This record gives sequence, C-alpha cells and structure tokens, in this order.
Amino acid sequence: MHCRNCGKEIAGAAVFCVGCGSDPRSGNRFCWNCGAESQPVAQVCVQCGVSLAGQRTAEAGAKSRLAAGLLGILLGGLGIHRFYLGYNGIGIAQLALGLGGIFTCGITSLASWLWGLIEGIMILTGSIDKDAQGQRLRD
Repeated sequence: MHCRNCGKEIAGAAVFCVGCGSDPRSGNRFCWNCGAESQPVAQVCVQCGVSLAGQRTAEAGAKSRLAAGLLGILLGGLGIHRFYLGYNGIGIAQLALGLGGIFTCGITSLASWLWGLIEGIMILTGSIDKDAQGQRLRD
C-alpha cells in the first residue's frame, strides 16, 4: 500500500504516513496500490488500473464525527445519533428503550442513556468511524 498524499510505501494498517505525517488514505495525488502519481479527480490509476474512487476518507457529504459524538452524548438515550448516522433500526430500538422508561420506572431509560453516552464517546475517540453506508466520518 502507498500513501495517497506523498506516494511513499506504507503498511496496510498504518493510521499515518511516516513520510508526510498525514492519514495515508485521505489524499488524492498518488495511487494507493502502486504509488504512481495520479490526477486528483481520477477514478482509476493509469499505471496499474485499480479503482481510486473509494479510497478517500472524507468524501463530500460525509457526516461529522463531532456532530455524531455530541448527539450521542447529549441525546443518545433517544437514539438521535444513530438516526443521524443512518442506523435507523438501532435508533428506533434506543428510542423505544428511552421512552419505555415511562412504564419501567426509568430503568430502560437509564440503560438507553448510558448506551448513548458510551457510543457518543466511542464516536469521538474514533472507535466508531463509519456511517450506515460505510463512509468514513469527517473530522
């Protein structure tokens, strides 16, 4: 694998490039497969023929990590952060648990709020980093 910013060869699981210090998947100047220089808007590498389209980390329209994390911390008991990220089924489950506290003397509401708080923290720390469509969250 090669850094999309500088073209330097890197390990496949690298979270930053030792050559340029940036996220190796966030650039668009080099091919991730062969390291050949490419046009920023190129969909395919002209050197080796691999697809370059799905290699960017924060494409246009990506959801915000900060917004999702804060929604999880502040309104997570109602599943709002899950609806924001497109996980509607889980959002409905959290909403039902949160509102179900009316009938359970708050027990399910407490569980739902703790669930949302923990997920909000996980989103902010990067443990949860993709939305329902598999697109990486932008910083």
